[in-house]
Amino acid sequence: MPASPNHPFVHPRPEGTVARRRFLQAGAALAAGGAVLPLVPTAAGAATTPVPTTPVPAPTAPGAPAAAGRAAPKLSARALKDVQLLDSRYRQNMRRTAAYLAFVDPDRMLHTFRTNVGLPSTAEPCGGWEAPDVQLRGHSMGHLLSGLALSAGNTGDAALIAKSRYLVSSLAECQAASPAAGFTPGYLSAFGEQAFVDIENGRNVWAPYYTIHKILAGMIDQYLHLGNEQALEVARGIASWVDARTSVLPRPQLQTMLKIEFGGMNESLADLYAITADPLHLTLAQRFDEDVLFDPLAARTDTLAGRHANTDLAKIVGAAAEWEMTGEARYRTIATYFWDQVVRHHSYVIGGNSNAEFFGEPDQVASFLGENSCENCNTYNMIKLSRRLFLMDPSRTEYVDYIEWSLLNQMLGEQDPDSAHGFVTYYTGLASTARRKVKEGLEAAPGSYSSDYDNFSCDHGTAMETHSKFADSVWFTQPGIAWLNLFVPSEFDWTEQGVRLRVDTAFPTNGRITVTVTGSGRFAVKVRIPAWVSRKRSVGLTVNGRSTGIRVTPGSYATVDRQWRSGDRIGLDLPMDIAWLPAPDNAAVQAVAYGPLVLAGRFGDNPTPAIPVVAPTSLRRASGNDFTLSVAGRSVRLSPFMDVHHENYQVYWCVPPRSSAPKVVAAYGFDEADGPAKEAKGRAGAAILRPGATRTAGRSGGRAVVMDGVAGHVELPAGLPKGLSELTVSVWARVDTIANSARVFDLGFNVNSYFFLTPRTGLNKARAALKLSGMEAEDFIDAAVALPQGAWTHVAVTLGKDGGKFYVDGVLSGSNPALQMSPLLIGATQHNYLGRSQNRKHPYLHGAVDDFRLFGVALGAKDIAALHAGTFTRYR
Repeated sequence: MPASPNHPFVHPRPEGTVARRRFLQAGAALAAGGAVLPLVPTAAGAATTPVPTTPVPAPTAPGAPAAAGRAAPKLSARALKDVQLLDSRYRQNMRRTAAYLAFVDPDRMLHTFRTNVGLPSTAEPCGGWEAPDVQLRGHSMGHLLSGLALSAGNTGDAALIAKSRYLVSSLAECQAASPAAGFTPGYLSAFGEQAFVDIENGRNVWAPYYTIHKILAGMIDQYLHLGNEQALEVARGIASWVDARTSVLPRPQLQTMLKIEFGGMNESLADLYAITADPLHLTLAQRFDEDVLFDPLAARTDTLAGRHANTDLAKIVGAAAEWEMTGEARYRTIATYFWDQVVRHHSYVIGGNSNAEFFGEPDQVASFLGENSCENCNTYNMIKLSRRLFLMDPSRTEYVDYIEWSLLNQMLGEQDPDSAHGFVTYYTGLASTARRKVKEGLEAAPGSYSSDYDNFSCDHGTAMETHSKFADSVWFTQPGIAWLNLFVPSEFDWTEQGVRLRVDTAFPTNGRITVTVTGSGRFAVKVRIPAWVSRKRSVGLTVNGRSTGIRVTPGSYATVDRQWRSGDRIGLDLPMDIAWLPAPDNAAVQAVAYGPLVLAGRFGDNPTPAIPVVAPTSLRRASGNDFTLSVAGRSVRLSPFMDVHHENYQVYWCVPPRSSAPKVVAAYGFDEADGPAKEAKGRAGAAILRPGATRTAGRSGGRAVVMDGVAGHVELPAGLPKGLSELTVSVWARVDTIANSARVFDLGFNVNSYFFLTPRTGLNKARAALKLSGMEAEDFIDAAVALPQGAWTHVAVTLGKDGGKFYVDGVLSGSNPALQMSPLLIGATQHNYLGRSQNRKHPYLHGAVDDFRLFGVALGAKDIAALHAGTFTRYR
């Protein structure tokens, strides 16, 4: 199949956005129609408890004037109780998480809170990041409060409501006991207040405000979804304590303190302000605005590379909340520009982002793979951000497209479907060797998922929320208009309109969705047409079986406005097809999706050492949403990624280009008197000599480049080796000072994705090596000896069908016939150097280079000898 020219949910950029290159991949939702089932078994005869009507000053209603300083959201989110899920994968995941919420022992969760303030506790402590000796202890309590509120708010489950009340009242007792324990009034945590003294004085402590944020957010959720007034009072007390600690800090000291991860303190304090209208709470939220993050984003500058992703994500969710509470354009720019950059330039095909929890450089995706990519907390926060932004600006349909795609391709699959308590992974790795896993150091319980008590982590916590609130974005409303966002089997009780709207679907097994109206009246239903739908046939949109004649466009909403009668049905048929989705940094590295479903190859316990080369034409439909693909001569089963558990998998594939590569990609003679070195035939951009690199006499009357071994190097244009199934690098080098790990050339992206040649390793041999991030070990070709010192030497490396070969002065010096990595995986390299490594810790080359050439073919021994002799005339 052809590569998709665009990623499914990246819509045209709004005017004024800063673009580098297109990227990413899109969304969906899943389900199977059925009856409404009880979420958690209840005692015989015990009915669910109606969720209390919450007397909450809600955010400004759509269409109403905004309160002073606030921005009016365009849409209204629905109370969780208004939308009841029917049987589906969403519902199944929610049931498992609800079972865990019902199971977990509240006194074990309260243990460290009670002992922190001197209250008695005989409960067994928890493990993982909730262990009594772990600084982050207490954060899971906040997630538990939120998960309980979301689940009970949706279902009215009496046991979950009772547990919520017990936890809130017990924590209120701990907060009341804080002054007697020597803490500032209002303090509520599972560790001592000294941690805050330390971070205020510039010492590095593991994220104490992060834990405070989770507890504060949990209390706010308890109030919003269950109407618990005591929770609101506890939240007010926490805010007063925050003010007592932060009001005395000069701004520079406060900004230094904000370098320590603080979760979404600005988000929760802004949400508290939305409830209380107390100006202090908005002031407190803005005290947590981190200048070093916010200022570049406000200037539409991407400085995310090297930053801890989830630390920043929570702050940007806060910026979106502050936009709503203040109406300030600066906050809007920060939130929307960040979303655009992360989705388009820092995200993988499943919707997740980061590798080993950190952002890479923009558009590094294939070159930034790993077993620890896509921390699930990150996507939890990106979904929160997308939801907030869409409520404010529903013209950006891609926000919901992203929510759907990420739920389907990452978040639903983070939960083990074989686990009664909804155990989850920490990462969703995407390297060839990946399988679903927890974070290193948290493997106290058997298996690769979380457990009941032994390995608490942030992702264990966010999962309690993710899988309890699937109902929160299915429907939004405006006066007289219902927006159907996610195709989740459900019943929506639209009380103010006096109707019920039921969604029945087997999506994404197929693209057919039915919405049935119970009740009557005049209103409009806006139905999302996802950006991923196939263009090969038209979308079907009917009412009572007849075409509406309404024009539908992928990546938008279609509006059906009429006088409705009970029993009327909207029919939606979304065409689904196979799409191959290329990575932005390497068009040869592609994922395959069927409609909204990213497919993964199933490899059992036998992972592939590198991304395998495949022919898209070998893809065949098997059954349902399963396919087969020919991989290294055998048929491999592909399934929707969310269904692949307890085994190794492959999400990305190496797809050879349709057109042949040029025989000569680039050649640089360096014969100019000064300035940049031009490519011989104008096939590529100029090579730039960086300070410390200057012209010198060449080998035979021309010129070369000499480098000082300190900082001098040559920077070649980006993208040179892209699309090469085989290649040859030829260059003359003179090594004036021998230093292990210096580079003659290094074409790559980062310290984990590269193709280099070093004059000498610790084995006293010259080596050429190539690696793609996520591979367990690099491929390498060793020469027989190190390059000589002080003499011009011709070196050439070929990569082709018979492996890799290393030539020195025209003679074969080493080979490796069993390379794991195809040259295609080198990709459109962003950083191409002569005399410098991708790794800044490595020494620069002290020596000279001349006549660098890159060929799109693996030259034979005679051609290499001719290059050395200066008699090579082919491809002129």
